[in-house]
Amino acid sequence: MEIRAAEAGDLSSALALHDTLVPYLVVTSTALNARLATPPAPGRATFAAVDRGEVVGWGVANLVAGSDPLDGEVRVLVRPDHQRRGLGTQLLEAVHDSLRAAGATRARVFAEPSTVTWASRWGYQHTRQVHYAGIDPRKAPDPPGLPSDVRLVPLTEVTPEALYAADVIAQRTKPGDARIIAQPYAEWLQGKWNHPETQHDLGVAAVHEDEIIGFTFNVGDRTRIWSRMTATMPDYRGRGLAKLVKTAALRRAADAGVQNAYTANYDGNAPMLAVNEWLGYYRIATHAVLVCPL
Repeated sequence: MEIRAAEAGDLSSALALHDTLVPYLVVTSTALNARLATPPAPGRATFAAVDRGEVVGWGVANLVAGSDPLDGEVRVLVRPDHQRRGLGTQLLEAVHDSLRAAGATRARVFAEPSTVTWASRWGYQHTRQVHYAGIDPRKAPDPPGLPSDVRLVPLTEVTPEALYAADVIAQRTKPGDARIIAQPYAEWLQGKWNHPETQHDLGVAAVHEDEIIGFTFNVGDRTRIWSRMTATMPDYRGRGLAKLVKTAALRRAADAGVQNAYTANYDGNAPMLAVNEWLGYYRIATHAVLVCPL
């Protein structure tokens, strides 16, 4: 068995691994192909655990965009029949090295609760929980009434500059362990707006007097999508805008043939958990949020 940098030829095996262990994370061939086609860099690396030519484990390092001090995120997957052979340890050490090389001060991972004790060996501490949920978009409820001064439009009808401005506010005010300042616009444009898996027509913005006051942003493919962010601007919270944009987005997804939509929320994010419950999302899994110093 060996740990090496992931290669383009690993695409099919890596997709199968994710679809078997964490299908609700919506790792698509489009997103994975784009990642493997981009040269690895400190803080953004992908590793494969290979046994006799077969991918049996996967490790990913990413930087938390806009974080200050700089934080990192990791994901480590090992096929159940290859666990307890040290592969998880080697993958975790590889992603940690990548994050350190980029100057990250902490690493965060969303993990099965059963791995908390194992992860504590590296200094990981349990800070909170994250809940994963899904819905068949065709089962979304009828939308609530739309205020007369608010328009709902797909993200194809807003400018990237306008959505970036709203996303900066959303990132700074969302629950989480990282302190978010702002991701540079050029990075945001390349990594989010122009990313090949971004489904602009399946995202929706609430607009008031030409200003985005709420939005939901989806990635994935035409079969399943992941809600990357849903947010309401602080001055407009408590008015049901999250329900409006998410209902509209789910209806657009159903019309496009999407069969499954997924999302995740921290356990302390009571407003969004309530919105998703109202929409009819069903709970799939709960992971421990673990953070450790690097």
